[in-house]
Amino acid sequence: MKRNIVRRMLANLAFAVMLMALLPTAYGQNCSLARAAGKYAFNDSGTVVNVGPRVATGIFTLDAAGKLVNGKATSSLAGAIAAEAFSGPYTVNSDCTGTFSLDVFDPSSGDLLFTATLHLAWDDNMRELRFIFTSVTEPDGTVLMPVINGDARKLVP
Repeated sequence: MKRNIVRRMLANLAFAVMLMALLPTAYGQNCSLARAAGKYAFNDSGTVVNVGPRVATGIFTLDAAGKLVNGKATSSLAGAIAAEAFSGPYTVNSDCTGTFSLDVFDPSSGDLLFTATLHLAWDDNMRELRFIFTSVTEPDGTVLMPVINGDARKLVP
């Protein structure tokens, strides 16, 4: 009888240890391109060093193939208001982090305004996105120093 109890306890313990080992893997697989896909509204704010303060608000769509499309924003940089259109690839890691690599254009002329990279972190079951600009480069190669972060929220379909 005691042997059966000990065997059951060891079997239960082994099963529990196995489940605990799988939990981080299962949790890590929660974030994906497919789950990130959707339309978002966002705002960002901060400063471009030696240029001035920046704020922006807009919308964008993430597709399930890793492309940000239909990005539109209105921004203010040192008090100058501008319309922006943007697109580019994005990544999602299993730990709910990722990156944007964006080309930002003047929507009326099609002229490239700047390229930017952003680091991302999803939360709230991939309904909210936090981001920080990590680089901004002008078309002539001038590297700017952004101190800009923002938030985005997935819109209801």
